[in-house]
Amino acid sequence: MEAGGLPLELWRMILAYLHLPDLGRCSLVCRAWYELILSLDSTRWRQLCLECTECRHPNWPNQPDVEPESWREAFKQHYLASKTWTKNALDLESSVCFSLFRRRRERRTLSVGPGHEFDSLGSALAMASLYDRIELFPGVYEEQGEIILKVPVEIVGHGKLGEVALLASIDQHCSTTRLCNLVFMPAWFSPFMFKTTSGHIQFDNCNFENGHIQVHGPGTCQVKFCTFKNTHVFLHNVPLCVLENCEFVGSENNSVTVEGHPSADKNWAYKYLLGLIKSSPSMLPTEDSDSLMSLDLESRDQAWSPRTCDIVIEGSQSPTSPAATSPKPGSKAGSQEAEVGSDGERVAQTPDSSDGGLSPSGEDEDEDQLTYRLSYQVQGPRPVLGGSFLGPPLPGASIQLPSCLVLNSLQQELQKDKEAMGLASSVQGCLIRKCLFRDGKGGVFVCSYGRAKMEGNIFRNLTYAVRCIHNSKIVMLRNDIHRCRASGIFLRLEGGGLIAGNNIYHNAEAGIDIRKKSNPLILCNQIHHGLRSGIVVLGNGKGIIRNNQIFSNKEAGIYILYHGNPVVSGNHIFKGRAAGIAVNENGKGLITENVIRENQWGGVDIRRGGVPVLRSNLICFGYSDGVVVGDEGKGLIEGNTIYANKGCGVWMMSSSLPHVTSNHVSYNGLYGVAVFSQKDGSGEFPGGHGAQENFSEDGDAILWEPELEKDDDPLRRPVTIALVESNSINHNGASGLYVQSSEALHVVTNVIHANGDRGITVAQSGQLTRVTNNSISCNRQSGVKVEAQCKVELRGNGIYDNRGHGIITKGDSTVVIENDIIGNRGSGLQLLPRSDTKVIKNRIHSFRAYGIAVRGRAKALVQENIIFQGKTSKTIFQQISNNRECILQNNKFLVFKKNKTSATNFSQHQSSVTQLLGPLNSDTSSSQWPSPLFVSQHPSP
Repeated sequence: MEAGGLPLELWRMILAYLHLPDLGRCSLVCRAWYELILSLDSTRWRQLCLECTECRHPNWPNQPDVEPESWREAFKQHYLASKTWTKNALDLESSVCFSLFRRRRERRTLSVGPGHEFDSLGSALAMASLYDRIELFPGVYEEQGEIILKVPVEIVGHGKLGEVALLASIDQHCSTTRLCNLVFMPAWFSPFMFKTTSGHIQFDNCNFENGHIQVHGPGTCQVKFCTFKNTHVFLHNVPLCVLENCEFVGSENNSVTVEGHPSADKNWAYKYLLGLIKSSPSMLPTEDSDSLMSLDLESRDQAWSPRTCDIVIEGSQSPTSPAATSPKPGSKAGSQEAEVGSDGERVAQTPDSSDGGLSPSGEDEDEDQLTYRLSYQVQGPRPVLGGSFLGPPLPGASIQLPSCLVLNSLQQELQKDKEAMGLASSVQGCLIRKCLFRDGKGGVFVCSYGRAKMEGNIFRNLTYAVRCIHNSKIVMLRNDIHRCRASGIFLRLEGGGLIAGNNIYHNAEAGIDIRKKSNPLILCNQIHHGLRSGIVVLGNGKGIIRNNQIFSNKEAGIYILYHGNPVVSGNHIFKGRAAGIAVNENGKGLITENVIRENQWGGVDIRRGGVPVLRSNLICFGYSDGVVVGDEGKGLIEGNTIYANKGCGVWMMSSSLPHVTSNHVSYNGLYGVAVFSQKDGSGEFPGGHGAQENFSEDGDAILWEPELEKDDDPLRRPVTIALVESNSINHNGASGLYVQSSEALHVVTNVIHANGDRGITVAQSGQLTRVTNNSISCNRQSGVKVEAQCKVELRGNGIYDNRGHGIITKGDSTVVIENDIIGNRGSGLQLLPRSDTKVIKNRIHSFRAYGIAVRGRAKALVQENIIFQGKTSKTIFQQISNNRECILQNNKFLVFKKNKTSATNFSQHQSSVTQLLGPLNSDTSSSQWPSPLFVSQHPSP
């Protein structure tokens, strides 16, 4: 634009000297002039905003070095807010002489100070009329009696903030008042500096020191750019109050107390405050701007990224690279011979096949072995989570999380949850926005059905940030809460509300503490680097904890105890120095679809009566075990992916009664599932697992105030025996299932595949361990091993293609019944000295070794089995010593024959084993078994 030949830059220099009224008039000239006035944002508008004695920097006190998006818009918002107190102004008294021509009397300005019209504030108020302005010139004004405001006035300090100090106790009885640019201190006779019961009070750019401010409903207040030093703001039954851009320092009690339900009676200012709030820039997230609060990643956690969905491991480049799987520990590449290990257990040293286990069609098999192969089906790992975690963890690979486990933004969560959106948009009671609370005892205390909303505030170096008790409700959006000496947010006695998008860190106690029937919605927060737990739920506390990032806390990310019963879903809980989630002391909870990774202790730790439902979680890359079920732990552990933890997948201790079902347990460093009884032996567990027994909070149980209810959930059916059911347990570093316990255990319909040691090892079993209808295949050593003095029942299992024996037992009470034991590299069944075994109605075949091998003085009943010959005629049965306690009855032995046309079959063979077995029972039927390849069903000739 050029006017009168002047360039645009010169016009801007000229207009920069205009005052606010003149700028307004120029903007009304035309569209070009309007745009020219707007272009002065970073110059004249910024200067006007910073020179105004009634306000401060728009981002004070939290970000005084950050410029606003628009200085003009910030100045406009302040100007409109400063006029709220006059919105109810009535026509002033009209002239008596011109009663027909009513006119408004001009507002007077009354000057107070040495050498001015009035010497004291009290004398000026005695002469003031409606909406007059009283200016206090620099000095200290101390009023000896209570000041009662009977007419609406504006009291303003002249000069810079701090030059006018007022020591007074003011009681407002009028409809509205404004106080600006003053330093308030309490009078000698009362701690209350200001109080009102029905009117509206507006404070702008004031300091308050060592006193109290009290507002009772239906009174309202509007406070902006004020500093409160050791000052308590008490709001009782207020329908609406706004505290914005204020600083609260050094409080000896709570800085702000909001008590009582918002009053149904509302004064004239309510609708204007509500309109002002709605017109100001919203703190709610938008599609374009929604992101979690930024962190100083270098100082907090260099490996963490706010919105990442990758898990990074050291080493290779791509999870889809065609590189072959590295051999398991103890394997020798290129060696194809089987060796006999300790206790006669065969250990094959062949390389892994593509699925990490043994396949009878591998490269080391010859044509004869293919000839002897029987028909059976090996059950491999079941696909879960879209198959993302079926492969081995490759070093350095970035593993993409399934879309169902990637964190949603706050905006997405609010759009899905209409109730949460309603809470986030609501304004009721007290609104505290962009304030700083620091270096004191308490921040905000909401009690007795109070309502408060807090947006964009900073709480630091306090004893606690926010307390919400007695049926009160809070809404907390995008606040920063750190370095509290106790918990950051504390809810008790049925407190509730919405806690969303906050950054909560470096607190001495829990980031969020939920007790005594409190039931908040905790959504999309970052809770990290706490000196204790991230979130604690206890004493019948509830709550919905969803879509949060909880990481790098010193104790459990989420700790549930004393009948706490939250819903925990969709969270990322990682890099904690203890457990990811701990459920203790009769805690409950529904824990579903969380990503729990890289924690120092168990991903989930359940002890001492804890009875959670743990469903569809990804528990991975932990530095210890995936799930730990300690003493008296219970609960349902269902449908989880437990992957690549350095310890065990699932670790169960004594007296625990969990139901472990339909989980995918793979690539863990030790056992897939381990059952240990601490009551037995020395109580020392491999890998230092016993060190996880106690949490620090346990010693402080008296602080949890466990006023418990007897509200047992009828949906949680009682469990009397620990149950491991329908799990896929594969590719773990040691045995798929390891049992060393004096308590009963049921192992039913699991797929136990390609583990680094045996499929199942029963090292100690004081009571009966039932292993029923499982598929046990392709494990590096034997399918099942039973140690001495164990009571085990093996029924209906498929035991295939293991590199050692199918079953090897020393147990003194082992029942092997109706199993399919086929294709194992060692013997199908090996009975060691001093064992007592019943082998009934099994189908047994071994290619290289014996179907059944009895070593030493073993006691056995071998009855009604079908046993197939291997490659040579000596591979059906072996008995090393003349053992009269080994009884064989009514078994069917099928031997290998090759006819002239090179067709291969098995036929019943009698003569070669009659001296050992006695006559065969020709009535024994094999129709109940899957038909093997090339088995002749006609009688032998």
